[in-house]
Amino acid sequence: MILPMLAAAAGHIRFEDLGLHPDIFSIGFFTLRWYSLAYITGILFGWWYLGKMLDRPGAPMSRAHADDLVFYATLGIILGGRIGYVIFYAPEMFLHPLRILRLWDGGMSFHGGAVGTGIGVYLFARKHKLQWLRILDYLVCTAPVGLFLGRLANFVNGELWGKPSDVPWAIIFPHTMPFGIPEPARHPSQLYEAGLEGLILFAVMSFVFWRTKARYDPGKLSGVFLLGYGIARFIVEFFREPDQQLREFAAMTGLHMGQWLCVPMILGGLYLMNSAKARRVRVEPIAGPDSVA
Repeated sequence: MILPMLAAAAGHIRFEDLGLHPDIFSIGFFTLRWYSLAYITGILFGWWYLGKMLDRPGAPMSRAHADDLVFYATLGIILGGRIGYVIFYAPEMFLHPLRILRLWDGGMSFHGGAVGTGIGVYLFARKHKLQWLRILDYLVCTAPVGLFLGRLANFVNGELWGKPSDVPWAIIFPHTMPFGIPEPARHPSQLYEAGLEGLILFAVMSFVFWRTKARYDPGKLSGVFLLGYGIARFIVEFFREPDQQLREFAAMTGLHMGQWLCVPMILGGLYLMNSAKARRVRVEPIAGPDSVA
């Protein structure tokens, strides 16, 4: 076993040689991490890009609503992402509740964040008497940029690495094996996800929004996003090492937890896309004292 691993690692880039570090800088007790910056930048970009989309005809809300929406969506991302991680990936944390609050220790689930965001958007739409699904259609168009930045942050952190491989671009990540066992070169699966879930999915969502009339069919854009993300994540998981605590689960079921969670996303995406035209109604200007369409 050791000899093949050594052979696979020969001539490959060592992660330490890239000079990357999870922290950007520290001042006293405050430390700014790339992971935190990824979240902040993704949210700010989403806020700006949402405003651009709302300038187009048929917007489900006005720019005056955007500020409030960002708050609800951000809360949904953080709470849903953390709770989802604990439920799906680290249920032992329920025995130590204070660990759940240690967000700086990492551990966020996209699937949980997606559910949390959906709930946040629903509460926002209910408060302002707006169409929940049409608002979600606009919001999902901004999500791939945040996913792209988040996966880059995972790479910088040297976490969520892939399976051993001898492809020329494989990287030797530290601390992937028990002490004394040579580190093999691995797929940089974080970068695969950044490309598929981030750049390519953003290009697809941008084309569908700007070049088609999908925004007039409630649920179509959300369906495209769910289907696109689900397929991308399902594929990349074949190159990704399962979480340590879920390796037995993956061996027993034949798929990673992330892949199982993508199945309802793919099915839900197909349903929303196929049923979108039936939900289409005449798009009226948004009314209200704080709203201008």
